[in-house]
Amino acid sequence: MAGFTGLSLTRGALRLDVPRRKAVVSMAAVALGGGIWSMHFVAMLGLQLPILYFYDALITLISALVAILLTGLALLILHFRPRSAGSMNLSGAIIGLGISMMHYIGMSGIELCRPVHTLPGVAGALIASVVLSVLAIRLAYSERGRRNILLGTLGFGLAVVMVHFLAMAGTGFVADEGSGLAGPVIGNEALALFVTLAAFLISAAFLLTGATFAPDTATDQPLPQPARPPSPAPEPPMATAPPPGAARIPHEREGRTFFLGPAEISAIRAEGHYTILHKGAESLFCPWSISEAEERLAAAGFLRVHRSYLLNPARVTRFERTKDTGICHVEGDQNLRVPVSRARLADLRLALGV
Repeated sequence: MAGFTGLSLTRGALRLDVPRRKAVVSMAAVALGGGIWSMHFVAMLGLQLPILYFYDALITLISALVAILLTGLALLILHFRPRSAGSMNLSGAIIGLGISMMHYIGMSGIELCRPVHTLPGVAGALIASVVLSVLAIRLAYSERGRRNILLGTLGFGLAVVMVHFLAMAGTGFVADEGSGLAGPVIGNEALALFVTLAAFLISAAFLLTGATFAPDTATDQPLPQPARPPSPAPEPPMATAPPPGAARIPHEREGRTFFLGPAEISAIRAEGHYTILHKGAESLFCPWSISEAEERLAAAGFLRVHRSYLLNPARVTRFERTKDTGICHVEGDQNLRVPVSRARLADLRLALGV
């Protein structure tokens, strides 16, 4: 539930102004980070040992704050930096690192006994946390539709659970005979119920708050971060004017609408009911759907090369054939890879003359 809450709250956050976006990201960080910690802590409360043990409250709190802090850092990268494959991988790796750090910090808070970790256990948990977290972020943020959020939620939950039990499989315990500490005031069973209920209520409250506080997040689904504000200096004239009948392309930023000529755009990506314009390394939110863009830009020579992509053949710098499909590289953005489906391959090769 925490994964679904965090990923749902940030849906459409790129269309919000900066203060509201920060608020949404903060709520999502608390939900996701708190979910990571609560799953770990409740599972640790289910640990059965032949001796009495309990948890240091301060260290346990620190482990929760680490999870929230690193999750928040990852979400800031996703929502305040241009969103690319590299930024999604970095964000997933940060969340994965946060999961592992939270686990081992929390384990260090055990009183009356001492956990003993093995190198394979630590390495396995760290690798699993990073790989599965990157996968979850790629699933959730490659597109921001409902299906991707659900897939990302499953990936996120799998990452947290797998890391916990892989780490525990490589952990032993040694009794601390010299400790004179008393046992906990609240039993583990009661504490587990309290933590579970608290995490559930926090997630539920944020879901309801997000639905009323930021209604755009329920429908708007832009993917990359909007571009930097335009330079006050006028742009140089285009080498080629738009063909007759080719529409000017709108894009929105900070509540205002700007327009570009089709020749300036390298590719257009579908994102829910809207699209993302790729102009060099910039990513711009466009209110058109992919179908509307295809219809309006046919006169400008744009081709539908994939169910999620329109491509400007004049901006293609390299074409790679991959079995029955292809990949196009465009001017000005080394990270953008435009996929070409098998059904569209012939049309594109004809347009490129290859």
